Amino acid sequence: MSNAADQLGHIRPWRHIERRKSRQIHVGSVAVGGDAPISVQSMTNTPTADAAATLEQIRQLEEAGADIVRVSCPDEESTAAFRTIARESRVPLVADIHFHYRRGIEAAEAGAACLRINPGNIGSRDRVREVIQAARDHGCSMRIGVNAGSLERELLEKYGEPCPDAMVESALNHARILQDEDFHEFKISVKASDPFLTVAAYQQLAEAIDCPLHLGVTEAGPLRTGTIKSAIGLGSMLWAGIGDTIRVSLAADPVEEIKVGFDILKSLGLRHRGVNIIACPSCARQGFNVIETVGVLEERLAHITTPMSLSIIGCVVNGPGEALYTDVGFTGGGKGAGMVYLAGKMTHKQDNAGMVEHIVELVEKKAAELEAERAGALQAAE
Repeated sequence: MSNAADQLGHIRPWRHIERRKSRQIHVGSVAVGGDAPISVQSMTNTPTADAAATLEQIRQLEEAGADIVRVSCPDEESTAAFRTIARESRVPLVADIHFHYRRGIEAAEAGAACLRINPGNIGSRDRVREVIQAARDHGCSMRIGVNAGSLERELLEKYGEPCPDAMVESALNHARILQDEDFHEFKISVKASDPFLTVAAYQQLAEAIDCPLHLGVTEAGPLRTGTIKSAIGLGSMLWAGIGDTIRVSLAADPVEEIKVGFDILKSLGLRHRGVNIIACPSCARQGFNVIETVGVLEERLAHITTPMSLSIIGCVVNGPGEALYTDVGFTGGGKGAGMVYLAGKMTHKQDNAGMVEHIVELVEKKAAELEAERAGALQAAE
């Protein structure tokens, strides 16, 4: 997003989000909580024992912008392969551990940056203590993962059904296990497939503890409906300042989870990566095929990671106004041509026939300029 758009948060108080103050931990090189940017995560769905396939998926996720990737470690074969995977991955990895405490120890030894555990399902207090010691010895943080679908039997008996009170009590009970061992490098999630339950549980948890919170609406569903459900649940929490790292859970290619996660954060002005395309839905006034053009541009500009904005509007009703706040803009006109805007100012006409190539060229040029400015600022700061 452009500098002008960034500054709107300072001069428009209704755009300001006051983030919850949490203590900071680290997942490898990625800071989580405190004043660190909200990180975006996904999870591999390849067999972990197939190190080559898993690494290829991690590479795709990294290319899409993933800050952290979670990898399931259900058996010894998986934790053996995890050593190779962790060594070659360029993003920190979270080892997903359930039921067997030995997998947690093996994953920590193999290079996990974080262990996702449920302390209540990996055995006795002594076994939990062994996993905590392995995490401490190898510099791992932990995530306590509470899900509405797998709450402890005694909590379900106490509350009658999964509810915010039950989920938060479970989370705090598990946190106490780590705290009693003087281990504080942990974050917590309290996920449900119901966004109402999810949001209510996180709101309650945010008041009860100062650790970082990992957000997610679990098992949200297929790409379209899961995206909508996640945007509602995560968006409302992030808007309220809750959340330090997020995962969008979709029954789709994991790369789509990263794309949706960034889109949610970009919509709230919390993270900026790549080109933010502002486009009209099109109508009979359009001077060119907006929907087709935007689809092509989204694909052609996917390689750009520099935060910037582009407006593609079909006619002059809203086009000039939207272009005021974007780095590059195109507004449809008549007679097979439209108007190009740079930094909010009308600059020249462009025929529709060559519009896509011209816009791609302008965006790439602007991205290079912004990167040069950023490099210069960093050099001057040093």
